[in-house]
Amino acid sequence: MQHDPNQSPATPSPNGPNDDMIAFASEVFDVARRGDAAMLDALLTKGLPPNLRNDKGDSLVMLASYHGHADAVRVILQHGADANLRNDNGQTPIAGAAFKGFRDVIETLLEHGADVEGASPDGRTALMIAAMFNRVEIVELLIARGADPHARDAGGFSARDAAEKMGAPDTAARLAQASNGNTRPSEA
Repeated sequence: MQHDPNQSPATPSPNGPNDDMIAFASEVFDVARRGDAAMLDALLTKGLPPNLRNDKGDSLVMLASYHGHADAVRVILQHGADANLRNDNGQTPIAGAAFKGFRDVIETLLEHGADVEGASPDGRTALMIAAMFNRVEIVELLIARGADPHARDAGGFSARDAAEKMGAPDTAARLAQASNGNTRPSEA
């Protein structure tokens, strides 16, 4: 393709982004994965869209959350990113952080308006995901912040059911307490 000298190389052509823009975007997504909060702050201050998404629909917040970078998540959210922006699979940043076990990321997301349930299209909530992987501390946090331990996914399973099915005895026991009306953290 012939380059028009009157067109900036960073300007998208009518046919879509050029190779330089694609390479730049790829670098930006890597910055989010690495959790470089200072670089993200600089880029966002210069006008990078806070809800920029990759080819899988993963936002900067999703990538930083999934890789456990609370400071980067905070910076992106402070620049106006949506804490609940789902990827192409319908997954939320809070669900990704629950899956990976990043309590500080979950706290940051919740401080910036993330839906505590963070349910995927199949109804699976962040609490269910944390329960499946025996992440008691995250189960406690989510319940304390209002997650519904009685919620059911599309298959009719609760967080407790998911924990039992996955062989996660600690979270299953904690969720049994929640089912009996004890929503305070267990004394273990």
